[in-house]
Amino acid sequence: MHTKIFSATTIGVTAHCVEVEVDLSLGMINFFIVGLPDLAIKESRQRITTALKNSGIKLPERKITVNLAPADLKKEGTLFDLPIAIGILQAAQLLKIPKKFLDETLFMGELSLDGTIKPIKGALAIAHDALRLGKKRVIIPNNNAQEAALIKEIEVIGVTHLVELVAFLRGEKVINPTPHSFVMPQQKFNDALDFVQVKGQEHAKRALTIAAAGKHNILFIGPPGSGKTMLAKRLATIMPAMSFQEVLQTSKVYSVSGKLQGKPLLFQRPFRSPHHTISQAGLVGGGSFPQPGEISLAHNGILFLDELTEFKRDTLEVLRQPLENKTVSLSRAMQAVTYPASFLLIAALNPCPCGFYGDKKKECICPQHTIDRYLQKLSGPLLDRIDLQIHVPSVDYETATNKEFTGKSSESMKAEVDHAVALQQERFNNIQGANGTMSAHDIEQHCQLTPAAEAIIKKVFDQLHLSMRGYHKVLKVARTIADLDNCIIIDTQHIKEALMYRSLDKYFEKQ
Repeated sequence: MHTKIFSATTIGVTAHCVEVEVDLSLGMINFFIVGLPDLAIKESRQRITTALKNSGIKLPERKITVNLAPADLKKEGTLFDLPIAIGILQAAQLLKIPKKFLDETLFMGELSLDGTIKPIKGALAIAHDALRLGKKRVIIPNNNAQEAALIKEIEVIGVTHLVELVAFLRGEKVINPTPHSFVMPQQKFNDALDFVQVKGQEHAKRALTIAAAGKHNILFIGPPGSGKTMLAKRLATIMPAMSFQEVLQTSKVYSVSGKLQGKPLLFQRPFRSPHHTISQAGLVGGGSFPQPGEISLAHNGILFLDELTEFKRDTLEVLRQPLENKTVSLSRAMQAVTYPASFLLIAALNPCPCGFYGDKKKECICPQHTIDRYLQKLSGPLLDRIDLQIHVPSVDYETATNKEFTGKSSESMKAEVDHAVALQQERFNNIQGANGTMSAHDIEQHCQLTPAAEAIIKKVFDQLHLSMRGYHKVLKVARTIADLDNCIIIDTQHIKEALMYRSLDKYFEKQ
C-alpha cells in the first residue's frame, strides 16, 4: 500500500511543504528513508519502530520505503518522526484518514521511545506559512501549540502522545483546537535597570534617547568604569513596545533556532551581547544547515558589542551589509538562506589598550603606534554606519556621591521616545517606520531644513569629510531630534546637535 502525508521544513524563517510518501511492499523486511535526509532523520527509523511498539501497535512485516519529496531539498531535524509514523499506519490500513483531511493537514513532531510527542523547532514559522502552503490545520506537539496558535487562520491541534493522536484520527477521542489568544502584556519597568541609577552622563542619556526614538546605531568611547556598559544595558527600558508584527517576526527567528525555551512568544525586545571571541558564523549565522546568528537573534531588538576593538576585524566587517540591508544572506552549496537582521547596534570601546587616552584623571601609558594599531580594527566604512558617536568621560567624585542629584528615569525618557515614535509612524504610515531606516527618497521628502540649518551642514560637509552615507546619517539624526522637540522643520539647533554626534570621526582620524 502507498500513502502520502504532508509535513513541512524551514529554510531560514520560511516554511516549505514536504510530502512524506510511504510505501509498504512484500520483500525483505527493511526500513528505508530517502530524499536527502540528515542523520537525525535517518535515525528516526529506530525511534519510530520503538515508539509504535511501546504504544501497542505492531508494525506490518513488510518492506517500508519513505520518500521525503521534493528529493532535491535538504531536510534536517526530528519533526518528520510523527508524519512518517502516521504514514506507516495509514499505508498499513491501521488508520483510515480521509484524503481531504490529509490534504488539508500538516503533521510535525518528534517521537520519544515511549510514544510521547516532543517539541520541535520552527513550529511558529511553519504555522505562519501553512495557509500559503494550502493547509488549514497543523497537528503538532502540545508544547508548541501556544506559539502556533498565534496564527488565527490555522487550526492548531496539540497532541502529547502517539496513542492520543491515533485515537483522535480514528474518531475515538476529541481534541479541541488550541484557542487563538493574543494579549500584548503591559510593559513593566525593571527597577534593577533604570537610568535614574546612572550618575551624571546626561549627554550619553540624551544620545540614547535619540537612538531609541529613531533607531540609530550608537558608539560609546571612554575610559574603563565610566559607565558605558551600564548605559547600554538600560537602553532596552526606553525602547518602544513591540508591535504584533514585530512579536511575530522575532518569535519566528527564535522558533526556528529552538530558543523560545518554552515561551509561546517573545514579547520583550531581545538584547544580545555576544562575547568578543565570537566567530563570524556565530555573529551572522551559519553551519551546514544554516542557523540564525546573533544579529538575527537581535532582530527588532538591540545588539550590544562591548569592547568593540577586541573583536576580530574580519568579524566586525561582516556587519556592514546587515546594517544597511536589515537582512543577512547565507549561501551554501545546496541552498541560500536569508534571515532578518533589523537591529539597533550599540557598541562600546576604550580609546586605547590601557583605556585612559584623553582621560582627565589618569595618564595614558600607550605609545602612539600601539594606539594606532588598536584602533585599526575599526574601518571607516563601519564607523560610517554608526549614526551617534559619543564620548563618555569619567565621572568625578562630586557627581558620583551627590545624593541630591536625580537624573532622568527610564520612564520619563521612554515617554519622550514614544512621542517621537508616534510622529514617525504617522509620517511613514507604518507602525514599524523609523527615521534611522529612511531611504534617500524619504530623506528628501521628510528632512526639510531651514536656510540657516542648510548653511551649517553645507559648511561642515567638507570639514568632517562626510560621505553621502554620513551626510544622510546626520539628516536622519537631526530629523529625530526635531521630532523629540515636536518640530516639523529641522532647524539650526537640531543640525548642530546631530553634527556633534559625528565628532569622533575627527577623533579617529587623528589617531
